[in-house]
This record gives sequence, C-alpha cells and structure tokens, in this order.
Amino acid sequence: MPDLILALDVLSREEALSVAEAAAPHLDAIKIGYPLVLAAGLDIAGPLSEFGIPLIADFKVADIPNTNRLIAEQVFAAGCSGIICQGFCGSDSVAACVEAADDAGGECYVVTEMSHPGALEFLSGKNAELLAQLAVDAGAHGIIAPATRPERVQALRTIIGDKKILSPGVGAQGGDPAVIAPLIDGMIVGRAIYTAEDPAEAARAYAAFRR
Repeated sequence: MPDLILALDVLSREEALSVAEAAAPHLDAIKIGYPLVLAAGLDIAGPLSEFGIPLIADFKVADIPNTNRLIAEQVFAAGCSGIICQGFCGSDSVAACVEAADDAGGECYVVTEMSHPGALEFLSGKNAELLAQLAVDAGAHGIIAPATRPERVQALRTIIGDKKILSPGVGAQGGDPAVIAPLIDGMIVGRAIYTAEDPAEAARAYAAFRR
C-alpha cells in the first residue's frame, strides 16, 4: 500500500498552512509546486516542514544540466527532501538533479507519463517507457506515473523494478485509489483534500489505502 501525498496547489500562504496543519496527521508527504511557490515564495517550505512530514518540490525541472542543478540545490536548501524533474531534456539533465538530490540526502523523481488526457499525445507509450529506462540509468529514486491509467503503471513497473512510483490523478481526475494503491509507492491527491470543507476528514478517508 502506498504513502499518501498531498498536492498542495493552493494560492496563499495562509491556506497552505491551514490545510497542511489539518491534514498532516493523515499524510506521509506534501508536494508543493509552482502555484503555491509563486504565490507564497519558496520559503513556504520552512513552516510546512515544521509539520514533520517530507516535502517534495514538484517543479518538473526541465533545463540544461547546470540550471537543473542550481534549481535542485535551492529546493533542497529550502528544506525539501524530494524534487520532480522531466526526463525529456536528456540523461545529463536528469543526472544533475539526481546528483543534487544525492548530495542533499534527498530523492529525485522523473516524470514518465502524466495523468491528464493530453499527455497521451507525447508522454505515453514508447516515449514513457524510454523515459522510465532513462530514470533507471540515471540513478533516479523513482518515477511519476498516472493513477488514471493503471495499466500504464504496471507496464512502467516492469522497467523500473523496485524504484518508487508516485502516482497523481486520484480524486478530482478520476483515478481509483482501490485500483492504483497496490501498484504504487505514493498516491498523490490534491483537490479532493485541499478543496474539501474538512481537509482532515478528506485525508483520513484514504486511510484504508495508505501504507
């Protein structure tokens, strides 16, 4: 059964801290991305880390190796323990993120396939499988694969072996936690928790699928 990871894509510092405080007892990690960081600053990682659960920076880093390393170093210096990067920039760009994560005692995850319908245009099938193999070869700690397509998660698992799979798309996007939970290591849930009237109860509802 997987960890439960909250995708905290809210647009204010106050809301982020309020939701995180309420849901934290029922979470294993929090994922922060550009919506929150652009609104509240990267230093939001500091107070969020005080809830005692890991933070994953979902910046889908996609640049040349030097720029990737600089971004990753800032992420880990801010208090995050994980970073998500894109693989399509190539193995050297992924390796830069992996090396920065290793230096910080953190983890790097590579996007192989995304959960929205448009991902099927480019980030799917053979391309996703090539990205999964790249992640393995680069020494990444895991991949991102879609809860909305469990059959694809199974296919990617055959490539990455026991590396971690974090899976977005449960909840608002329609991914079924009962189906995806046995296949992955981290179940990412966003709107179903942070837009709920009671975020704590919404997070607690996933207890049956949690590690």
